[in-house]
Amino acid sequence: MNMDNSIPVYRKAVLSAQEASDYTNIGINKIKELLRAPNCPFVLYVGTKKLVKRKEFENFISNQLII
Repeated sequence: MNMDNSIPVYRKAVLSAQEASDYTNIGINKIKELLRAPNCPFVLYVGTKKLVKRKEFENFISNQLII
């Protein structure tokens, strides 16, 4: 989903759920489920929109054996 003049996903501070799914090959439904979890360490609310803090998300998945 990268346009020619857009910022590459690996350089973005925050990602949409779809970008996080594409970036990690984790299903969109699983990403949204993780974002709904209480005290999710990588969710960022912008109004009612939920975004994924990329670095925190990378740290989270690197420390998981099963998601």
